[in-house]
Amino acid sequence: MSNRSLFLVTLIVDDYDRAKGFYCGLLGFECVFDTSLPDAKRWLVVKPGGGEGAALLLALAEGEAQQTAIGNQTAGRVSFFLKTDDFAGDHAAMLEKGIRFLEEPRHEPYGTVAVFADLYGNLWDLIQHA
Repeated sequence: MSNRSLFLVTLIVDDYDRAKGFYCGLLGFECVFDTSLPDAKRWLVVKPGGGEGAALLLALAEGEAQQTAIGNQTAGRVSFFLKTDDFAGDHAAMLEKGIRFLEEPRHEPYGTVAVFADLYGNLWDLIQHA
């Protein structure tokens, strides 16, 4: 079997620049691609810096069904898992930048974790594996 990996996940957003500002400005993601497409669309891909794993395709919501899904793409479950090798440092930096954590850091058998919300209310785990 060929070598395969998950490299891109779609995240529905309300505004390209607003989303890019949050993920690249506040979370420190890298902008991998930002290319204009027909019909005022963009191929806008952001990714956490310095690591492996999937990137996010920031996709502008089209129509009522997609607009309704903004911030709730997984029905209130944690949608994304941001792995770090410096939980304490990243947690402190994110708090300083105004990222809203929904809980205090906790220690689980799999690592240190805390849930935070992005600008749309999507839930994320900041996690450092044990």
